[in-house]
Amino acid sequence: MQYASVPLAARCARAGSLTQRLPPHLFFVTSAVFHYLGPAFAVLLFAQLAPLGVAWLRIATAAAIFALWRRPWRDVRLLDARTRRSILWLGAVLAVMNASFYLAIERLPLASVGAIEFLGPVVLAFAGLATRRNLIALALAAGGVYILTGVHLVADARGLCFAFANCALFMLYVILGHRIAGDGGAAGIDRLAAAMLVAMIIALPIGLADALPAFSHPILLAAAAGVGLCSSVIPYVCDQLAMARLSRATFAFLLALLPATATAIGILVLRQIPSPAELAGIGLVIIAVAIHRE
Repeated sequence: MQYASVPLAARCARAGSLTQRLPPHLFFVTSAVFHYLGPAFAVLLFAQLAPLGVAWLRIATAAAIFALWRRPWRDVRLLDARTRRSILWLGAVLAVMNASFYLAIERLPLASVGAIEFLGPVVLAFAGLATRRNLIALALAAGGVYILTGVHLVADARGLCFAFANCALFMLYVILGHRIAGDGGAAGIDRLAAAMLVAMIIALPIGLADALPAFSHPILLAAAAGVGLCSSVIPYVCDQLAMARLSRATFAFLLALLPATATAIGILVLRQIPSPAELAGIGLVIIAVAIHRE
């Protein structure tokens, strides 16, 4: 009862103060883990649902959680036109990015998709920083991705197309995510919630038909909701809290963790053991960012 008597604004301010005291790198690491933990569980749903159906359920459940939690429609009308356009673009990117990602991991190992996904943020981290050290790092990253794509090019060229489409869209996600997080984590989360509602509407014709079987199986629906929570709510919120306090280049640099976490989760959850060539490719990508300097 004592807690209930505390004004809502004071509780929000207290929560904001706590997030400011925590290091932004902690939010990033949490995001990196859940970024692939949720999709790893989604792969297990592919036996029951088509990938696009799983993708739409992930977006829809995340949108529902954000709507109940943040009620973003209350503040959108107060935003300037540029911010509203950023929210619309981010929603479109989230819809197509999630669809591309699930179509990619249906065909390729999670670790390989993670390494290819990381190529976009590498470009952001190196943009405008053409030192000799960074050019060497860029060459190593390109070599790592070449090895990974060479491993799978003959096996599934379509999977690679989806993986590279996801890579390009993930780069746009980082750019737009920083744009809406510019004036603080809490405001960024509200705008992210609005973008997720936009993504749910845009993805509706893409995945609703494939998602319909889940509505007659409560366990499948609950599992899909768990994927949405782990894949879109927790990591995207942590991204906003990190983006609000890290520069875009630093955030992109820290994304070196993604190939490593994708590999570890692929091994632990999906029993996807990387080949020596895949490990070499992933290792080159990680080394490339390790030697990069801002």
